[in-house]
Amino acid sequence: MSTVLINTEEIYKLLEDVKDPEIDTVSILDLGMVEDVTVSGPDVSVKMLPTFLGCPALSIIQKNVESAIKQLPAVKNVSVEFLRSPSWTSDRITEKGKAGLKVFGISPPPRQMKKDGSWHVDCPYCESTYVTMENIFGPTACRSILYCKACKNPFEAMKPMIKMI
Repeated sequence: MSTVLINTEEIYKLLEDVKDPEIDTVSILDLGMVEDVTVSGPDVSVKMLPTFLGCPALSIIQKNVESAIKQLPAVKNVSVEFLRSPSWTSDRITEKGKAGLKVFGISPPPRQMKKDGSWHVDCPYCESTYVTMENIFGPTACRSILYCKACKNPFEAMKPMIKMI
């Protein structure tokens, strides 16, 4: 009987194809949601950081991660755990992830916030800086609604989530 080894690189490659259920141009890897992958024989454990703890898409993401990893014949069990600590922060989004957000019409979060807690993003369509915040509360907890005064398009932006000291 031969033993087939599973390596973590294979798992990460599969996770590149697991997209955010609401933003199909960005993978969970590029959003920075994958904290750790552990392989123990035929068992794979994935520890993830939710962008927001109450995100309704977490169960879909969990099922999609399990399905993707179970494509490997040597995998017998997959566990997916969403961690409360460390907290996910928007600086975990990769450059590829930021580009994917823009393709979808969502402005990536700014790298930092102003001292007064405000933040600014450019329009994902025309890259104008002439934008206004229409509503801090967007269609999901992690996004806000803005309006570009240059190209006249409404758009969404990922809210900046920073690590509090």
